[in-house]
Amino acid sequence: MKKIISLVVIFLPWFLKRRIYSWLFKYELAPSSSIGLSWIFVDKLSMADGAKIGSLNAVKGLSRLELGSFSSIGNLNWISAFPANSNSEHFKHQVGNRLPDLILGEHAAITNRHLIDCTNRVEIKRFSTFAGFRSTILTHSIDLRSCRQSSEPVSIEEYCFIGSGCILLGGTSIPAKSILAAGSTINKKMDVPCALYGGTPARFVKNLEESEFAYFRRSTGFVI
Repeated sequence: MKKIISLVVIFLPWFLKRRIYSWLFKYELAPSSSIGLSWIFVDKLSMADGAKIGSLNAVKGLSRLELGSFSSIGNLNWISAFPANSNSEHFKHQVGNRLPDLILGEHAAITNRHLIDCTNRVEIKRFSTFAGFRSTILTHSIDLRSCRQSSEPVSIEEYCFIGSGCILLGGTSIPAKSILAAGSTINKKMDVPCALYGGTPARFVKNLEESEFAYFRRSTGFVI
């Protein structure tokens, strides 16, 4: 029944949508937050002041979706997860260790037309931008050695920039104030902050001089 209601709610004006989400779904929505014409069906939703979700997004299967103050999810994104409470045999070996969450820090942003798999936790920290379009995060896949589905989290630290058409695989981490070049595939944890990474698979390219990049010092997430 809740799934049907969540589909109907899509087309209501925000002031009604917010009341239904808060009353029936127990979502925590700041008065200045907003959701456009998007389908949101998660266990827990928390949106701080100024947080925004645009239109034509589908967000389903997550245990938790959390948007910090002035963070945003743009338009036409598909964000999904294999639910934690599923009766399926998939991921039984990770019970208690798998968190199907998407966490956006303050002023963090996911732009438009991305595919994000949150079967395990995805965290995009403060002032980081999952930019451009057609990038993918895959937190789960088949472990060929054990011949079973497995998952690992993905972390993007603060003040990072992810270019268009990137692929981030489970278990990867991008250090603070780093850039992932457009079209890159990253398959492991990187450990040098304030650096440029690129290629397939992605590798360290060069250090960046923080003082040369106003992006790394901005106090407002949105870039005009």
